[in-house]
Amino acid sequence: MPELMLDDPDGTLVMLRDSVAGFAERFPGANAMREKRGRGGATDPLIWSAMAEAGWIGLLLPEECGGAGLGLREQAVLSEALGRALVAEPIGSASVFAATLIGGATPGAERSRLAAGIVSGDVVAVPAWISGAKPLVVHAVSDSLALSGEARFVDAARVATDFLVVAQDAQGVMLLSVSADLDDMTMSERAGIDGGAIATLSFSDCKVPTDRVLSRANSSEDLLRQAILHTRLALAAELSGLASKALELTIAYTSDRVQFGKPIASFQAIQHRLVDMWIEADLAAAAVGNAVEALQSDDSEAAQLAVLAAKARAGDAAFSICRRAVHLHGAMGYTDECDVGLYLKRAINLNAMLGQPEQLRLEFVERESGVGRGRTYG
Repeated sequence: MPELMLDDPDGTLVMLRDSVAGFAERFPGANAMREKRGRGGATDPLIWSAMAEAGWIGLLLPEECGGAGLGLREQAVLSEALGRALVAEPIGSASVFAATLIGGATPGAERSRLAAGIVSGDVVAVPAWISGAKPLVVHAVSDSLALSGEARFVDAARVATDFLVVAQDAQGVMLLSVSADLDDMTMSERAGIDGGAIATLSFSDCKVPTDRVLSRANSSEDLLRQAILHTRLALAAELSGLASKALELTIAYTSDRVQFGKPIASFQAIQHRLVDMWIEADLAAAAVGNAVEALQSDDSEAAQLAVLAAKARAGDAAFSICRRAVHLHGAMGYTDECDVGLYLKRAINLNAMLGQPEQLRLEFVERESGVGRGRTYG
């Protein structure tokens, strides 16, 4: 099946893929997705702890923070493998996004606490931010900060121990670590399509200690640019893995399904569809590989364009391949017992994170032409 092809001189990438395969035997992804629905969208603490023990949650954290100190090559391969295994945990938000923000934060006790907790699995730090929304605001009150506003579309909020909140004051923007049990904060949830839950957090003059300020910048774009870039790449890799596995499941099913005395995979019309799906999956993997290589040297404008292209390409491929996979599975493809439908639901959810394909293509064109440079979508 198509997969991400990167140089692997020391065998680290092979070991990462093998570790995910072994993990999936202990925690089958499709079963975990169904069980998550039964828990109202909450992540299984046992699964999250096992992922932390494997070193995946802190993979991008610098070694000085206690993390693995690995790079985007390793993260892309890990995310692709998790997509193939349908491990639908919030790696994009609570690992990649959070680790990038914390790794770039000002050294201090709070940064050290969060980093150590993420590595051990005791802390689940979830970003509470979306581009284009009205920013949360803070103002000084005695020896603390008063936080007000609303954060929407927050992933894994129920299991979060801390929220990474972007707020604005008169001097610019800041990244705050906000305890999940903060007084005067309210949370409402709705079910997500892939079994998870999406939350809205409301803050009304919530008191946050001043030592919870992790970093400052002139604008949200300056503060979040690298985290958005890294997370989009990880999401693209996960989408590519979903697409490849959905194709594999469909090839196996159509080879076994007999109609008119022949496997339906022998019919030319089916073969044409499978070839089209293979091409899309292969191009998605190639786009992710190109983005990884572009980011190896720097995060220049060309590299950022490569990441936009990768997520748009992988997002389109995952949705298209999974949708056709459901069709080719016939009536059973629409049943909850058939795993291929879960791949489609996961692809829809990941597509919505940090920009749908059409939004990313628009941003690509604007950046390439020099119009709207620096614009980001949430």
